[in-house]
Amino acid sequence: MNHLAHVLLAGDDEALRLGGMLGDFVHGRPEAGLFPSRVVAGIRLHRAIDVYTDAHPEVLAAKALLPSPYRRYAGILLDMWFDRCLARDFPRWSAQPLPEYAAALRALLWRQDALLPPALRRFRGYMEAHGLPAGYVDDAVLGEALGGIGQRLSRGNPLGSALPVLLERETALQGRFEAFFPELRGFAREWIEKQAG
Repeated sequence: MNHLAHVLLAGDDEALRLGGMLGDFVHGRPEAGLFPSRVVAGIRLHRAIDVYTDAHPEVLAAKALLPSPYRRYAGILLDMWFDRCLARDFPRWSAQPLPEYAAALRALLWRQDALLPPALRRFRGYMEAHGLPAGYVDDAVLGEALGGIGQRLSRGNPLGSALPVLLERETALQGRFEAFFPELRGFAREWIEKQAG
């Protein structure tokens, strides 16, 4: 899952939400004392969500829908695509309108600027320039984001040309997301109750 999903799955707790954002930018074990314990719990939740997602049968079935050479990058592509699915149908998943939710997330990142690693500060600027995560509903923004990720990877890849492939499979991928995301949401709630409650 990508940023919108991680933050939404963290619930209303701002520290868990911040940890959800940090999960892709903090590697290894979060240093004791570097982050508040509740933020560390949010990073751990992010990682638990990723492990659950990668093994879920609906996600594996969605990956199988992608042809070669895109299947090799299916994890990245589906993370982005599923955030698009979530953003397009956001009122189903949140009582807060998506533009307000996205603005609140960016405001949280500004309030917690001292805790952000440089890469997340740079990404925050990208978020603001493109209205993310709400901007993922726009095909052009999503295509540009995929191309940008592809350019940052160390070897050649087809991410910059993946959007038409995803759009061709939109209905099937939406069905996989619809079957998967409620189960992921239940997993995240249970994890929070047990691990961070």
